[in-house]
Parts: sequence; structure tokens; C-alpha cells
Amino acid sequence: MAQLPPAEVIFVDDGSTDDTVAILKAIRAEGILPQLRILSHDRRLGKSAGLRTGIAAARGKWIATLDGDGQDNPFEFIRMLELAQQAPGRAPLVVGVRAKRQDRLSRRLATRFANGLRSRLLQDGCPDTGAPLKLFRREDFLRLPQFEGLHRFLPSLMGRHGVPLVCTPVGHRSRLHGQSKYTNLNRALVGIRDVLGVMWLNNRARIPDHITER
Repeated sequence: MAQLPPAEVIFVDDGSTDDTVAILKAIRAEGILPQLRILSHDRRLGKSAGLRTGIAAARGKWIATLDGDGQDNPFEFIRMLELAQQAPGRAPLVVGVRAKRQDRLSRRLATRFANGLRSRLLQDGCPDTGAPLKLFRREDFLRLPQFEGLHRFLPSLMGRHGVPLVCTPVGHRSRLHGQSKYTNLNRALVGIRDVLGVMWLNNRARIPDHITER
């Protein structure tokens, strides 16, 4: 990531108990990644809360999100930003759709089921809405309602505010660090509950396409 174009890099520590923060501080002190900012929660709050913390603290207008497990290549952001800047009209949400996923079969099947269910019920047009590689405008994220699981529904939630969607294939690698905190059953039960909640929210939304001052 040190070879990426100039940008701030924000790492959110969600109440971890390992040595990740100490390692990152050492990397920053050695000058390998001097633009690194490290933010820590005092307890585990979940991925969506971590995203909110990092995005609220960010200084730039464009946000690119990435998990810390090493499965995704941050260099994909260069192409994703180009796609966003070339898009006509309003700035889009760009989702990196994982091609040839390198997860175990059970997880791939569970994710395929969850993505299919979300896509069918929410009609968001995204084949991989839970993908970690996403790029969007900071202001578009901060206007969204905040809840745990938000990160799985950005195409639908941003779409209700008129943010267009751009999907592009990205590479995917075997997991390098850590273990997933989710089981397949947990993903299924929580996912169904959250889909119903987002459906309710979208049906209740009354958001004008344009506001005219007279």
C-alpha cells in the first residue's frame, strides 16, 4: 500500500487483543507507511461500526474500503477510482466483484445464497454486495442510517439516495491473516433479518430526486 498514489490510510482496530496495533505503529515509525492513521475502539463493535469510525475521521472526499485479511489487492483502487471519475453524472458507488473466490466451498456457497437473496429481494443490481472492495464519496456514506450489517447493503441504501452503481471484477486471494468471525449459519440468520429491515426502510423512504429553491 505504500506504493499507492498519495492518500491517507486509516486502520480501525475493533477492540482486538492481538499485536496488530503494535505492528502497525512500528511500520509507521519506520517510515514505511507514514500516512497511516490508527483508530481503536475500546471494545468490539463490528465491521459496520469500524467503517463508520474510519470514514467519519477521513479527510478526503473519496473513500476506498478494504478488509485486513489480505484477500484483496489495494492496487485495484486505482482502476476503481478511474471508473468513478469517468462515470457521467453523479459520482457512483464502485463495487469490486470478487472473481474466482479463494474461500472454502461452504463459504462460497453461503455467500452465493446470501447475495442471491439480497439481490432478488432488494433489486439492487449488485452480484456481490458484501464485497470488501468499495469506493464511494464520503458524504454519500455519512448520510446513511447506521446499523451493524450496513456494509452488506451499500448498493441498496445508496441507491435510494440516487447514487448510481458501477460493478467491476477484481482479483481475490487466499486469506493471509486472521479468521472470520462469522459462521455460515450466523451469516444466514443475520442476513435474512437485515434484508427484511432494509426492505422496510426502503419502502418507507421518501427522498426527492431534486430540490428546487423558489
